[in-house]
Amino acid sequence: MNLIYHVVPAADWSRYEGQANYEASSLLTEGFIHLSTKEQVDGVLSRYYQNIPNLLLLHVDADKLTHELKYEVATNNDRFPHLYGPLNKDAIVQVEPINAKNTESQQ
Repeated sequence: MNLIYHVVPAADWSRYEGQANYEASSLLTEGFIHLSTKEQVDGVLSRYYQNIPNLLLLHVDADKLTHELKYEVATNNDRFPHLYGPLNKDAIVQVEPINAKNTESQQ
């Protein structure tokens, strides 16, 4: 299994309950959904999600995605996975609350 990850506020995720696909707001504004490798998650949390409550970490099996996935240069000249289309929820293998992890990584 080729896992990649997506951080999402629980309120945003709940809007897609019962739907086959999830669309992050970045899909509309930037044309893709931001994802991360396991090694990139802590950096993403510290850069973009400090003091934001009720976060979830979606564990995504990249091999099951139905839209194009590209690894592109972004922050710190690092290559991040970007999904060019909605995230089909059958590719999500786990939804993990990350509030405690987020708090711990900030201390």
